[in-house]
Amino acid sequence: MVRKAVIPAAGLGTRFLPVTKSMPKEMLPIIDKPVIHYVVEEAVASGIDDIIVITGRGKRAIEDYFDAAPELEMRLADQNKIDSLNRMKKISEFPDIQYVRQKEPNGLGDAILRAEKHVGDEPFAVLLGDDIVANTIPCTAQLISVYSRFGLSVIAIEYVPREKICNYGIIRGTLVEPDLIRIEDIVEKPSPETAPSDMGAVGRYIFVPEIFDSLKDTHRGVGNEIQLTDGIRLLLKDYPVYACKFAGKRYDTGDKLGYIETIIDFALRDDRMKKELTAYLHERLHS
Repeated sequence: MVRKAVIPAAGLGTRFLPVTKSMPKEMLPIIDKPVIHYVVEEAVASGIDDIIVITGRGKRAIEDYFDAAPELEMRLADQNKIDSLNRMKKISEFPDIQYVRQKEPNGLGDAILRAEKHVGDEPFAVLLGDDIVANTIPCTAQLISVYSRFGLSVIAIEYVPREKICNYGIIRGTLVEPDLIRIEDIVEKPSPETAPSDMGAVGRYIFVPEIFDSLKDTHRGVGNEIQLTDGIRLLLKDYPVYACKFAGKRYDTGDKLGYIETIIDFALRDDRMKKELTAYLHERLHS
């Protein structure tokens, strides 16, 4: 059973400067909820009841968001804003969320390593704090289903356009079932010419606890940081790792265009906004 999740949210968010100078990128709003709210919702919907968020300097807003706000709730109750009140209460009703600070930005692998004492010897999920995956069955739940069959690490993958291959960890492997690959190698941010495939790891993972030992043995890689991809590569020497072509649409909100696409798509799913937004977009595109 996978009951713990790690959400790395310590990145500097340099692609969104200057707004991320004072606001965590994970708190950027998708209409009226921040990105990390959707990530936590996915974890909870996947049956996880113990969440640890890896934060960094300037990330206190994340902790404040998931904390109770009795004064605000009282004011909403006094004003009879019941719908808003109920939405506020749901936030504080999430399972326990713990916070550990990554003291300096040493890479995703190092951020995950900060959770070792909390996770212990259990399998655990990793959900990147700036990726949203929309699907009826949560992406993390899909990976947990694979883990429950094999008892081995499994990562989410998707097709990566050639021009973006250099931004991902790219896998090489053997198809063992439809949409399931046994990984033979994984390379961090290769050039399109040297990439082993066009299938890249994206922001959802299930790991056996042995990944921590692999991360400890990982040397600094691309960007002079401890890369999770390099840790997975070391893990492969002793343990099989699977890759799952998940069902659903992934939104990379850490990318400016991806962030805009996320807002538009989520707004179009909202019956309160769909009609007027569709009319506006049609007018703008044909003016």
